[in-house]
Amino acid sequence: MTVIILSCRVPLRRNRTGFSRMINATPSVFDASLSRSGSTGIDSFVDRYAPDVEYTYYGAGKIALRDGLAGLVEPGGNVLVPAYLSPAVVEPFRDLGLEPRFYAVEETLAPDFADLEDRIDDDTVAITSVNYFGFPQPGLRRLASLADDHDCYHIDDNAHAPLSVADDRLLGTHGDLGIATLRKLLPVPDGAVLYRRDDEVREAFDPSSLAGTADRVAATDYRFVATSVAERVSPTLLRSIESVLDDGPDDSSSVDPEARYEAAKIPMSKFSARVAAAANPEAIRDARRENFRAWRDVLEARDDVRLLYEELSAGLSPYEFPVRADDQAALLDELADAGVAGAHTWPILRESVHENAAYETANRLANEIVVLPVHQGIEPAAIEAVGDRLRR
Repeated sequence: MTVIILSCRVPLRRNRTGFSRMINATPSVFDASLSRSGSTGIDSFVDRYAPDVEYTYYGAGKIALRDGLAGLVEPGGNVLVPAYLSPAVVEPFRDLGLEPRFYAVEETLAPDFADLEDRIDDDTVAITSVNYFGFPQPGLRRLASLADDHDCYHIDDNAHAPLSVADDRLLGTHGDLGIATLRKLLPVPDGAVLYRRDDEVREAFDPSSLAGTADRVAATDYRFVATSVAERVSPTLLRSIESVLDDGPDDSSSVDPEARYEAAKIPMSKFSARVAAAANPEAIRDARRENFRAWRDVLEARDDVRLLYEELSAGLSPYEFPVRADDQAALLDELADAGVAGAHTWPILRESVHENAAYETANRLANEIVVLPVHQGIEPAAIEAVGDRLRR
């Protein structure tokens, strides 16, 4: 299958301020972000920044993580995971008969180390760090040291930052094993990477049938391309395409963590593999960094928002631009009216964490944080134009 990346203008939509370029949540297959001069692909990028790591492609990071842990643990253990996290992330642990234990986080998204240590016991088999929004989790070295002291595996969850490099090492490879999600980076329907750095992890790895890449183009590939095309043309066409391709009633996997996990049990699609091979990681990272800085210039002077990250260290590739808003709903409405279709809140917390006083900070952050897209399909001028409309 040949991957053709087309160039297309961002669609014009009418809002209260007139016609404007819409800023969507994710890049499209129409965005000219791949196959540029000097394209190296994801493989070359990983080999450059994590030369001592073994890695395998999967359809989803959650399935990759299950395979990575399967040969290392026995049912009955527990894994520590930050409370500020999407609900489906712990499903691989439950699949393996492990208890997910949530630890509290600080305002900076660093672990609350006092709470973390209180939750470790003799049955703890792993501690998970999360690199939020493309940035290394604060306290990453201390967490790794703590895992080592307690003879636990360190899982480096890097779903948000496939191209971020910190301390000259690719994020996701700072632990004994780790994951990255390509679907959050590229215009693809799926795709993830399992990293194995520790020798014991490498030796125990026994990939399931879900490892690797599909050997043929599947219906999901055609559906992804068709809906991407329709989204760029018109909402009416998008609804028509979706009705033709609909597999049945509304899919509950979007809100049901277990259903989302089960739906992810597929190898990486052939389309995703071809796009990953054609990508220019350095160009994509540069574009995301430029868009991050453009949002910072637009929002840093506002009194009703606080930037979660004011600085962008060298080597980092932001996933999104997060801010803490005094009024989430009001900010989302204002951004939508200014032409930003891709702003949203994050995450939906696990039921056991939501409104639990033990995780007060995680709940407060979930009620305040709004994230704005910075992907490579956006031109900085479009963000600057949003800033002009917001200031009117």
